[in-house]
Amino acid sequence: MENSHKYFKRDISWLSFNYRVLLEAEDDALPIYERIKFLSIYSSNLEEFYEIRVAEHRGVIMKKNFTDESGAEAEEILAEITEEVNRQQREYYRIFSKVLQELNRQDIYLYQDSNPEPFHEEFVHNFFNEEVFPFLSPVMIQAGDIRTFIRDRRLYLVIRMIKKSKRMAEPDYVPEYYYALMKIPYAKVPRFIELPSHEGKHYIMFIDDIIRANLSSIFPGYVVESCYSIKISRDADIYLDDEKGGNIVENIRKKVKKRKIGALSRFMYDSSMPDDFLAFVCNAFGITVDDLVLGGRYNNLQDLIKLPNPKGKELEQEIPSPMRVPFLDEMGSVFRAVKKRDILLHFPYQSFDYLIRFLMEAAFDPKVDEIKITQYRVAENSAVINTLISAAQNGKKVTVFVELKARFDEENNMSTAERMEQAGIRIIYSIPGLKVHAKVAVILRKDTDDGIKRRDFAYLSTGNFNEKTARIYSDMALLTSDAEMIKDINKVFAVLEGKLHEPTFRHLLVARFNMVPELTRMIHREIEHVKAGRKGRIVLKMNGLHDQHMIDELYEASENGVEIDLIVRGICCLVPNQPFSRNIRITRIVDMFLEHSRIWYFYNDGQEDLFLTSADWMRRNLNRRIETAFPILDPEIKEDIIHILQIQMRDNVKACLIDEQLRNNFKRDGNPEKVRAQLAIYEYLKNKM
Repeated sequence: MENSHKYFKRDISWLSFNYRVLLEAEDDALPIYERIKFLSIYSSNLEEFYEIRVAEHRGVIMKKNFTDESGAEAEEILAEITEEVNRQQREYYRIFSKVLQELNRQDIYLYQDSNPEPFHEEFVHNFFNEEVFPFLSPVMIQAGDIRTFIRDRRLYLVIRMIKKSKRMAEPDYVPEYYYALMKIPYAKVPRFIELPSHEGKHYIMFIDDIIRANLSSIFPGYVVESCYSIKISRDADIYLDDEKGGNIVENIRKKVKKRKIGALSRFMYDSSMPDDFLAFVCNAFGITVDDLVLGGRYNNLQDLIKLPNPKGKELEQEIPSPMRVPFLDEMGSVFRAVKKRDILLHFPYQSFDYLIRFLMEAAFDPKVDEIKITQYRVAENSAVINTLISAAQNGKKVTVFVELKARFDEENNMSTAERMEQAGIRIIYSIPGLKVHAKVAVILRKDTDDGIKRRDFAYLSTGNFNEKTARIYSDMALLTSDAEMIKDINKVFAVLEGKLHEPTFRHLLVARFNMVPELTRMIHREIEHVKAGRKGRIVLKMNGLHDQHMIDELYEASENGVEIDLIVRGICCLVPNQPFSRNIRITRIVDMFLEHSRIWYFYNDGQEDLFLTSADWMRRNLNRRIETAFPILDPEIKEDIIHILQIQMRDNVKACLIDEQLRNNFKRDGNPEKVRAQLAIYEYLKNKM
């Protein structure tokens, strides 16, 4: 029987998510620099989307990538992507214009499409000559003769000129156009320059416009006719999922270097550029119509995150300070506290310092024998890594599994791995064909002086061991000394070390082993409860839902009367409001913190099974990664997490319901009580202290 179920296309669903990010920039209830931040995030997200997803489809068309997708399917999805992105780009510049108006109301003026005011002319001229001009390297474009390489993630100006001639004044003079390319020296000067204030008003200028205002100095033998901004994105997907040998570090290092010369995936240009000018540029650089994406006078607007704020905190979002956990502070020792009970940490609502304390305590505790931990993404100059190095220097056996294939973190992971190796830490590198995404650490410790009785400790998390992202990503982490749980964690490390190939787990769900079968079993159990006349209820919070098999399982549960709530931040390919999904609701929350925790809840006739995890229901996570999901066994912690899920489902400020057209419909339920989930969760945790 043919499957009648429907699924959203993955990339179109992701664009719906990124559009929701853009909508934050239109929320005039937010401080203006918070809105500017979301303009930046939208642009940064889109840049990566073109470097990875669009590049992958282009690779299929050029027969460089071999996937289940056909060339015709790739062309079709690229056409849909281009149409939707162009629509969003028009919205982007409309919202950007509104943001500029609000800045003006705050007496902050970002110069737009104009030369500097007379009172700024001297400053702009001097700044250009002293700070900018020495770093400019304009290149004449000679179509058909010389092709200049354009770097990705860089901003360029293309200039059209007429060579100065005495004949210019003659009535029959026909000008000959000359073209030049000039890279903005992004590493040498800031994108935004603060100009001297004037009559109580603050002025800021794009470095692009400072250069535009001085083009005559750069090309003294020419009359500049026009100047436009362009940028490109290149294929940045370098994964070695099929590496079969050799030095994996060197293989990945070579691949990272090739990112700079990857195939073109997007050519973004100022939409006001004349057709003949655009045609010349496309011909000169081998750009096709399919590469074109509308931009504006200013591209690379992810740089807006660096826009100077001359008024300070009053124009920014007030971020709640991470809270202390009184029980951990009172106990003095993290080990002593965890011996008494499991502890759940909530980032960024609570301090990430407790993880550092946990590892530091292990580094200096004479009873600790060994530390094992996974590394996926860590901060530069990471406190976590420094603590592990201290442990090794103190004679502890330290083993770190380093995932070198963490996209855009490859170089940082390689350099930190080399530092750790030099300190005597045992490094286990990536597994061929697999990615290790689990966030787990275990500390093996003798609990008494006789060295016989053991009391080991573990840390399991939904997010990375990264103190930088822990300030802006919403994650949960469990500290436990449960012996059965730790036995399962040790099996995970045995798999990573190549010592165990067919593990069985009592508590953990581990991708590629028991995760999918157990999830399927729990969904079917909810169906059986409904068939028996009992309540069936599932709540799933995650970053992405794409795996068709798991979506079909949810459709079946819905058709059988199970009530399902999905809280999905990003990609969601499940289509709601259909006969087969009438009992499924999809909520998306975008706010000051990035929703990153994954939570799986199954009512189970009142027993309420609850798991925290690093895994999304994406095909790659469930089939081509090592992921872990861990049960919450402590009743009080379970109650807290369920309450947090309920808060998120009551959000009527930042929550959107996703409909069958992938529209982000703000949840306005008529409730006079406004619930902004992230602030409400902070207050809930604060009141529990």
